[in-house]
This record gives sequence, C-alpha cells and structure tokens, in this order.
Amino acid sequence: MFKHYCFIVCLLVSNMVSAQKISLAGDWRFKTDSTDIGVKDKWFNTKLPETIKLPGSMLENGKGNRVTINTQWTGSIYDSSWYFNPHLAKYRTPDNLKFPFWLTPAKYYVGAAWYQKEVNVPKNWSNKRIVLTLERPHTETRVWVDNEEIGLENSMCVAQTFDLTDKLSTGKHSISIRVDNRIKAINVGKDSHSLTDHTQGNWNGIVGKIELEAEGKIWFDDIQIYPDLKKHIAQVKIVLKNGYKKPINGQIKIKAQSFNSIKSHTPNLLVTDFQIDDQEKSITIDYPMGDDFQTWDEFTPALYHLSAEIIVQKQVQSARKVQFGMRDFAIKGTRFEINGRPIFLRGTVENCQFPLTGYAPMDVKSWEKVFRTAKAYGLNHFRFHSFCPPEAAFIAADIVGIYLQPEGPSWANHGSSLGDGHPIDQFIMDETNRMAKAYGNYASFCMLAYGNEPRGGKQVDYLTKFINYWKTKDPRRKYTGASVAMSWPLVPSNEYMIKSGPRGLPWNKLPSSNEDFADKVKDFKVPYLTHELGQWCVFPNFKEIKKYTGVYKAKNYELFEEDLKDKDMGDLGEKFFLASGKLQALSYKTEIEMALRTPISAGIQMLGLNDYSGQGTALVGILDSFWEEKGYITQPEFAQFCNTTVPLARIPKFVYKNSENFEANIEMYHFGKEALTNATISWQILDGNKQVIAKGKFDKTNIPIGNNFTIGNVTFPLSNIQKAQKLVFEVRIDDTNFKNNWEFWVYPEKLPTVNTDQIYFCKELDAKAEEVLQNGGKVFLEAAGKVEKGKEVVNYFQPVFWNTSWFKMRPPHTLGFLVDPAHPAFQNFPTEFHSNLQWWEIVNRSQVMLLDSFPAGFRPIVQPIDTWFLNRKLGLILEAKVGKGKLIISSADLSSDPDKRFVASQLLYSLKTYMNSEQFNPSSSVDINEIKALFDKNYKSTFKTYTKDAPDELKVKKPTAN
Repeated sequence: MFKHYCFIVCLLVSNMVSAQKISLAGDWRFKTDSTDIGVKDKWFNTKLPETIKLPGSMLENGKGNRVTINTQWTGSIYDSSWYFNPHLAKYRTPDNLKFPFWLTPAKYYVGAAWYQKEVNVPKNWSNKRIVLTLERPHTETRVWVDNEEIGLENSMCVAQTFDLTDKLSTGKHSISIRVDNRIKAINVGKDSHSLTDHTQGNWNGIVGKIELEAEGKIWFDDIQIYPDLKKHIAQVKIVLKNGYKKPINGQIKIKAQSFNSIKSHTPNLLVTDFQIDDQEKSITIDYPMGDDFQTWDEFTPALYHLSAEIIVQKQVQSARKVQFGMRDFAIKGTRFEINGRPIFLRGTVENCQFPLTGYAPMDVKSWEKVFRTAKAYGLNHFRFHSFCPPEAAFIAADIVGIYLQPEGPSWANHGSSLGDGHPIDQFIMDETNRMAKAYGNYASFCMLAYGNEPRGGKQVDYLTKFINYWKTKDPRRKYTGASVAMSWPLVPSNEYMIKSGPRGLPWNKLPSSNEDFADKVKDFKVPYLTHELGQWCVFPNFKEIKKYTGVYKAKNYELFEEDLKDKDMGDLGEKFFLASGKLQALSYKTEIEMALRTPISAGIQMLGLNDYSGQGTALVGILDSFWEEKGYITQPEFAQFCNTTVPLARIPKFVYKNSENFEANIEMYHFGKEALTNATISWQILDGNKQVIAKGKFDKTNIPIGNNFTIGNVTFPLSNIQKAQKLVFEVRIDDTNFKNNWEFWVYPEKLPTVNTDQIYFCKELDAKAEEVLQNGGKVFLEAAGKVEKGKEVVNYFQPVFWNTSWFKMRPPHTLGFLVDPAHPAFQNFPTEFHSNLQWWEIVNRSQVMLLDSFPAGFRPIVQPIDTWFLNRKLGLILEAKVGKGKLIISSADLSSDPDKRFVASQLLYSLKTYMNSEQFNPSSSVDINEIKALFDKNYKSTFKTYTKDAPDELKVKKPTAN
C-alpha cells in the first residue's frame, strides 16, 4: 500500500516538474482579413484593433458578416426554389430572411482571420522544449512569434501543434495566429461534415485547449499501446525525440493503473534503460499485465492509465499519461468479435450537429451524455460521417463502452474526388495517420474509413492502397475504404463492408414480419454493416424552435411553420408532427427488426437516432438535434426492438379475417454479455382494453449469443373475435426487461348488409351525381384513378425518405396521414389518429386530392401529410355539403377485390353505415365547381425545383469494374 501511494505522489511531482503549462484562454486581439492582405502588410507586427474570446468561434463572439440572400454558403443546394419562388419572396427580405435548407447563423464568415495575444514566458522555461497546442482550430493555421513565422498546420481531426523551442526566450512575446476556413487546394468536399454548413457550419476560430507547454528536451513523441490478451501483455511502442543533438542515456518508467473498475488492478512498475544517439529512437516494451487484467467491451468497459516517464540523470524530462483498454476487436467470418465473443453493431451516424455552439463538444461530459443516451436506446456503435470527433469523444466512448468508427474528414464529392492525384489523396493519408497517433490507444477506436461516398474513377485503386496500408501498419482496428450506398463500386480489400443493400421497407406488398435482408448479404464473406439504415422523416416539431438559444437559429422551422399557416393549416402542425412521428417509429421498428432477423449480418448504422439539420432539413431522428425525445416514442418502447436482446416474431401478415388463425414463429436475437441459461419465453395476446385473451409459455431453454435462434410457434384461432378490432401480440423473456410486441387487426368474415338505397354510388362526378346533390341526396364518389388535381403528389404507405428538397421531390411526398378516430365515420373501423399497418391496402400508392382552393378551415376525414417544403392541403377521404346534398369522396380504392381486400371493405362498410346515420352531417360546404376542379384534365402542377443538378444518388452512373 505504501509503495503504491509513494509511486502516485512521485508521479504527480514528476508531472509538475516535467510538464509546465500556460493556458492561453481568454481575451485575444482580433481582425478579419477578407482581402488577404494581413501577411503582406505584416499584421503580426501590429496590434490588432478588435478583441475576441478564445476558445471560441467568430460566430460565438458575434464576429462576421450579416447573412443575406447573397451569402456564399459551404454546401450543395439541390432545390433552389427558395431563391426564385414568388410565394417565398417574403422570406428573402433582409429583415425576414428564413433559409430552409439548414440552420441559420446570425453571422457568417469564410476567409482568413487573425488572432493575437501577448504571453509572458517564465524564467524557469529556459532551455526547455516549448510547444504551442491548438486543440481544434478551424481549419488552416499559420503562427508567428513576434515577427518570425513558425509554420503552417492544417488538420480537421487532431490538435495542431507548433514547436516554439528557441523561439520563445523568457519574458514577453506576441503570438499571432492566422486561421483560414476556406476550401483551398485541399478540397475535402463542400458537403463533408467536417466543415459544411449543412451540419456544424463552416466556422472560423479555435476551440478546446489553447496552451503553451514546457518540458525537457528528451520527450515522448509518441506512445502507442497494443494489447495482447493471449500473452497477458500490453506492448508499448515508444518514439523518443532528442533535442540535445548529442547521445543521451536514461531510463523509461511505465506503470499501468485501472481507474474505472469496481476492483482495482495495478500491474508492476517496469523500468527500461535506453540510449538515444540521434534525434529519434523507437523502443518497444512488452509490459506484463498479470493474469488478472481486466478487459474492455460494451458491458464492462474497464480502462487503464499508463503513466510513462523519461528519466535522465535523475531528472524527469517528459511524462505522459495514456488511456487504454485491454481488448481485441477482431473479425471471425462475417461477424465482428470483441475479446473472442461475437458482437452485433447497433449504430447511429453522428453528423456533427451541435446547434448551440456550431462545433463538436470539447468536453468529456457532453459526449458522455450523448453516448449514454444512445446506449439507453439500445445502441453500442457510432459512425462519424466524414469527420473525426475531438479527443473528449474517445475518452467518453471508452468510459461508456461504445464502438467507434471515426472517418477521415472527407466526402470527396460535389466538387472533389478521390484517387485522381489531387491534394486530397495525400491529405487523407496524412490525416488518418494523425488520427491514429492522437487517438489510437483509445479502446473505443475500433474501426476506420477514409470517409463518405467519394467520386473518382480510380477510387477503388486508391482505397485498396489505403486499406492495405492500414492493415499492415496498425492491427488494433478494422478498416474499410468508404461508407457508401449501392451505386458505389466494391473494394475487394475491405476488411468489412458498409453498403446500403440490406435496408428499406418491404411495404410494396402486404406488410408482414417474415422478411429479412438475407439475400442482400448472403454472398459476402466479410462483416457487412448496413449503410445509413432508416432515413424516414417526421414533420417538423415547431415547439422545438425555442430550443435554439445558441449561435444557430431554426429559421427553417420558422419558415415551414409560417407557410403551414399560410396554407390554412396552422392549427395542424403539432398533430401532423405526432401522426407522422408514429409512422416514423413504425418504420424504424420494421426495418431494424428485419436487420436483427438477417443471418450473418454484422450490424446497422442508422441515419440516425437524432435529427439531421441540413441537406434541406432531414428530420429523420426519433430524437431531436439536442438528443432529446420528441414525444411519440419513448426510450423503453424503442429499446424493445433495438437492444442487446430482442424477442422477434415472424408473422405472415397483420390483418386477418376471424375465420383465420393468427400465427407467429418466435425467434431470439441475443448479443448480450453471455448466453442466457434456463430462460423462459412467454407470450400473450391483449385486446384494446389491455385484457389478456390468450397466453402461453415455452419450455425453458438456453439462448446462445447470436440471432435466428428458434424458440417455437404460436397459433391462435380468431373465431371468437366478432367485431373488428386491434389486438397486441407480446413476447417476453420472463424475469428480464426484454420484451417486444406487434399489433394486428381482426375483421369479421361477413359484414352485415347495409341498405344503400338512399346513397348514390359512382366512380365519377356524373350528371346523376350532380342531380342527386342538387336535390338534397347523398353521394359516395369513389374517385380512385380519376383525380387530376393532386396527382403530382405521390403517396406511399411509407413516409418521405431523407427529405424531398435534397432529392428533388423523389417520391414518396407524404408522411402518413391524420385522422380523428372519434369521427363517426370510423365507428366500425378501428383506427388511431395516425397511419398504421391495417391501412396499408387502402393507402399505399393511392391518389390524393389537392384541396388548396377549398374553403378556409376545410378538413378532410383522412388527411395525408404533405412534405413540409410545400405544405399542400391534401385529402384521401373527405365529406362536404354540396348544394343541398351531402357528399363523400374517396380517392382511395375501397371497392375492388373485396374478398382479398377485406380491410378496405370494412372501411367502406363503416362509411356506408355512417352515411345512413343521422350523424352524417358534414360541417363544411363546398361549391360543386371545386369538386369538378379535382377532375379537370387541364390542371397543371406549378411546382418547380429550378436547380438543374441533382444528388449523386439520383444521377445515372456508368458501370464501374469491381
């Protein structure tokens, strides 16, 4: 105990002696240099006139130019209608500028800016090595000490350092830093999340640590730790640097100490002699960890600090403390393994969206909150899309237990390319080397890719060299060329695949839970991760606007909200948001469960668990941009189908006649810490009042780690269900929190006959229909396939993918629909206020009606929710008083093939019953000419995107050889 205490005290004293630091946080002098005259005019020799606080960005300090319609943004725009559409002119005025494509900063600046500060170097720093550290500037920096230029650095991923040894004598000096955030010769791509306005914003400034550090002239240039679990050692590879220009003898002392485990573990101190004759020396030390070392994974993320000292003539020259974990991230067949145990990666794409600051958090606490939130939702993996987070993220991921895939800071597309000999090629190699040096010891740093979806005819050759280089250099992690969609070429050298094949919703046919993505992955012999799974949109939550209290404002949300009011639907914003949210949640449940059922799949990368604020405003998250719940699905509900352990059911369909049996094949997805022994799986069926109407148990069983483990079958006769209703099938593992459920609907085999003598049924608004209405009668118009006004709106059951702005109105255009379940029209048709699976045969690919010229306040019975870029008032089923009569129009087919389409028949029955009742009394009157306009063959859509270009995903590509 005494020896342990003595070592810690000595180490602390050594650190104080060897590493002295001066923080440069605080006030700096400042000036922008938009015309690039600062170097020529030697601004480093003058006192800059303004002040600014660092760490921070120009934007946080209120510096920059006012945002105008002519602001030259860093990012692609594929729907430029905002610039030209007369309807949007009021949002283009200087005092009401509301930009729809991403969040709007108060100020904007791209170019060079100068930061200047005086420092006082203490006397005891003489004959020391002195380094200036800028943890995260954005992006290129040049540094002067007094009137001497020190050098230029350009990294988007790691701290930029400048060796000021022999440049800073004791006393006062001026340090000038020129920061330039323009895209120059090194073009990573203007949509790269490392700098684009779509995400964090192309800010100018310096954040994180800004400090001077002094230490001895023999120092650790690099320490990399390679855990070897089989040999019970941590192999420590050290690079020493010698600033004395003569041979030096000394000792290296290293000692590891666990710091976040319940049980403390302290391997023995190890002392190694060294001699360095030149300016640099590499040393490899096998450090014994003992037989009781602790391992790191998502369940028990045990960590160590390795403390290292260089001792020369009994004086500490340099000291480092390195965080690491004893773990082995490996591949076996088509699965990843951690420490010999199979894992399945349930990930999200982190897109560098932090609207309060405009840049990624530099503190561990903020990242811990993000990672712990994701873990509560069942995730264990993060991909960082075309950017690398700061060191705080790696520290936090280590602590929480998250497997990370940072990327080079590039989406080499949209103005850039890869493998064509441009400076970006070498920059990616340099940058990933810097990342490995700075963050390579963190246990969470398990995977690496160049970046996202590159352009370039020689990209395969380039990425092959990239992968082979890294496989040889550093086996601690696994490597893939790029994260890509399906139209990108395969890179055969990939250690694992990230591609978009195994994703999408199977709702082009009657929904079931039988499907998986086996056909998409069956031919691959390496782990296959689904690229950007999901991307299902929800309508904006206008209550979120008040959260944007930082440097970015949600002017896009404000525009969408005002436009909705202008379209006579201002009162429906929250209802649209919640209804579309329920469909989004159902979409994610369906797609994630398909992935969990897929044999040999290695995992998924959602896009994303939280919203994406750019590329037209892609509201694809079940959490908002602040990582907070939106209100339509809770964390426990989401974790039912996305977790370490998930009960799954293969159910052939979700709608039944009561003459049928409900059937389900139960299987288990389990990637927990260890196999489950003697587990009891139970099931039950509940009615609308949550009363159990059937239940059962399976024999106790052992559940191994893996998926597709069969539990058994459930068959339940539905003959006792006499009334149309929704039931819930639930499966759980007893004595655990693991459960899952599926809703299904039962309808009577035979419906009562409805006397429709008083209702005129027609397929078009013919003369008899007009006559009936004129005489005060009732008309049911089934207009499926006949609608003209609104036919440009493509309505699927599934919601909008990513958003309609980025994809130039690629269908679908709607986000589900809104209904009032208490409306008497649904007295015999069970429904919620939102889309659900029983509506599929009615809604999918049905026509909608454009009701923009209907009277103010008109509300259809079933209202499809339009893309928020257009906010058109739409209808699927409506009722109205027309003349003296009453009319219902359905643009959905409710009558064809009634035996097979019994759900549509049930809705038609409910509507007929309603029309026969005294409750059929529409509140709104509509002129007959407005009804006729719905079928006017001369109607022309007025929507224009204006932009000629399109995203790469929509462009026709030439075949590329693998």
